[in-house]
Amino acid sequence: MLKYQEVVKELHKANLREDFPKFKAGDTINVHFKIVEGNKERVQQYQGVVIQRKGHKFTEMVTVRKISNGIGVEKVFPLNSPIIEKIILVKEGFVRRARIYYLRKLQGKAARIRGTKSSKTD
Repeated sequence: MLKYQEVVKELHKANLREDFPKFKAGDTINVHFKIVEGNKERVQQYQGVVIQRKGHKFTEMVTVRKISNGIGVEKVFPLNSPIIEKIILVKEGFVRRARIYYLRKLQGKAARIRGTKSSKTD
């Protein structure tokens, strides 16, 4: 049993990705992910606000929400999946929670997230 756990840990370490920028809930990110259509493969972009990060290391998932034609759409991406080509941090947001589900109820300007808190120098 112990050898099985060691083998699984080694596989997880080999597939662990750390080439993404640091981001948290409230940040706007652009996810480039691969889509297979028949025998063709293309890269599609999905830009939205990070609602939550869930899991740890190998099982980590990120939920991204965007508004498409007036309808809120959420997509869950496994961070260590080979379908994700790259993630670009577009804008940092300032929120006080780790999971910002309250955005689901808000519309229009109320659903905006303010930028990062900048330190004032006098």
